[in-house]
Amino acid sequence: MIEKTMQGALLPGDSTVKFKEFPVPTPGHGQVLVRTKSSTICGSDIRAIYREHLGKGPEGYQNVIAGHEPCGQIVATGPGCRRFKENDRVIVYHISGCGVCHDCRMGYMISCSSEYRAAYGWQRDGGMAPYILADEKDLVALPDSLTYTDGAQVACGFGTVYEALQKIGISGNDAVLVVGLGPVGLATLMLAKAMGASLLIGVEFQQERIDLAKKLGLANHVLAPGEGALKKIKELTGGKGVEKAIDCSANADGRALAIRATRQWGKIAMVGEGGTVSFNPSPDIIHDQKTIYGSWVTSIWLMEDLVERLVRWNLHPEILVTHRFPLDKADEAYRLMASGACGKVAVCFDEELK
Repeated sequence: MIEKTMQGALLPGDSTVKFKEFPVPTPGHGQVLVRTKSSTICGSDIRAIYREHLGKGPEGYQNVIAGHEPCGQIVATGPGCRRFKENDRVIVYHISGCGVCHDCRMGYMISCSSEYRAAYGWQRDGGMAPYILADEKDLVALPDSLTYTDGAQVACGFGTVYEALQKIGISGNDAVLVVGLGPVGLATLMLAKAMGASLLIGVEFQQERIDLAKKLGLANHVLAPGEGALKKIKELTGGKGVEKAIDCSANADGRALAIRATRQWGKIAMVGEGGTVSFNPSPDIIHDQKTIYGSWVTSIWLMEDLVERLVRWNLHPEILVTHRFPLDKADEAYRLMASGACGKVAVCFDEELK
């Protein structure tokens, strides 16, 4: 039975959560109604919405139901749906693009510049409510072997990481450095390990996240940031540095470390949002022939590929979730995520709370 009204969580921008009653939407042409099962909290929500409404353009929050990492089960379909049907388990790709621009036709709705672009949880209602109205074109099928909380992680964090790792390439030849072991950094270690990286080094200062990386066996070495980090990384790599580095910290010193700890001909991906960085182009990248990549979310086709790989690798992103909350305690969930003293935080419904 589908209820007529529901409570949804909004983010006023003053480090609080506000609840409001909404009508449960009816799907229109090409749309589905998804019963939310799990909705995880992204660091971008904390950075650009929860603490203060900072964003403009694509990051401009429009006082809608929050949550851009939702996963659930279809309970109703509108006319014109071609692939998905009632009871299908789905991940929601969190940007709904216009569908006809060049970027959308490549599957990169994140880069859609049309006036019709709207991100779930930013410009249109997201997953912090019992139901979410989604366009069918924005859905990725969730296999039975993955949980809804696995799927919620894929919706943004793991998809974002997978895109970056595809750009720089990961194989058994590579020593990999990950700077910043928040949920995105931990996901980077997890996927790089599955892709065959021969040596995994993490850099992090938050003790809870260091402990989680060690508990899950995601890195060969976890180092503290600071003056000795670069020297230690060089020692661990025979004095040469790593082949691949990914910055997930958005910290100026962390980004500089990722660049300087990368060996000649190496590749660096910048994933962490916000902040700045300062480096010396000639000695830091030009003379050593290094390449720096920017990577923003992923394409929907690569997200589908990732889901297939997770099943093949028997990987469950939900192992990074350290805390689960019901919707009525979303204020506690966002407060914890903002503190950083955790892994991933999820707001869950039904069996996903267990």
